[in-house]
Amino acid sequence: MAIKSFKPNTPSMRYMTVSTFEGISKKKPEKSLTEHQTSTGGRNNAGRITSRFRGGGHKQRYRIIDWKRNRIGIPATVSAIEYDPNRTARIALLHYVDGVKAYILAADGLKAGDTVVSSRNADIKPGNALALRYIPLGTVIHNIELKIGKGAQLVRSAGVAAQLIAKEAEWAQVRLPSGEIRKVHMDCRATIGQVSNPDHANITIGKAGRTRWLGKRPHNRGVSMNPVDHPMGGGEGRTSGGRQPCSPWGQLSKGLKTRHNKRTDSMIIKRRGAKG
Repeated sequence: MAIKSFKPNTPSMRYMTVSTFEGISKKKPEKSLTEHQTSTGGRNNAGRITSRFRGGGHKQRYRIIDWKRNRIGIPATVSAIEYDPNRTARIALLHYVDGVKAYILAADGLKAGDTVVSSRNADIKPGNALALRYIPLGTVIHNIELKIGKGAQLVRSAGVAAQLIAKEAEWAQVRLPSGEIRKVHMDCRATIGQVSNPDHANITIGKAGRTRWLGKRPHNRGVSMNPVDHPMGGGEGRTSGGRQPCSPWGQLSKGLKTRHNKRTDSMIIKRRGAKG
């Protein structure tokens, strides 16, 4: 997909770019595969804000995505490639030969009229889903399961891809887009290819209002607040009193480890950002 820029008739249009939506072949979603979703505005069931700087945004209907790809051996034709307001990647509408319709995450290069299938005997081509056990080493994959049958949890953002680099006993080693190398069970499913819409990373938001359309409210800094509102507030100028950067409740924001899932630590062979 290409990127479109604008003639700068206003300051906000000078740097703003959008996708040309070239590969999209259908504008309205399949009604039976959508459902209503509500906006919380960052508030919990008591009406209190528990996640700051959320709210507004355009009204959206959720597209029900088939993350499990468990219709084994039943071929499906790609009816259309569609835009999904809930994610950065494009989605593909599948028509199975038995009449069932489903949405999947579109692989890069997938287009209307192509045939995809989820099977251990499927060809190694974009859009087909297989267990890691039957995927050749070096293959680029996405939509990776972490628990057998639970559905894809990893590598789902626009333009990203992982690579299958090794197999040992019942575990496969996968290099994730972050650089992390992780063990995944061989019977977990993955989809061949790279996620669609790789040009998403090149889009420039261009104006504050466009961020508001996405449901993000302005984020104000702690040093711009008063001492009653933030530990880093107050002072003449941008002084913070030597305080380490932190949240309004004192949680350190730089250098503090936030991963506490010791149960799966053994699954990580090489951490993201690790040297060597």
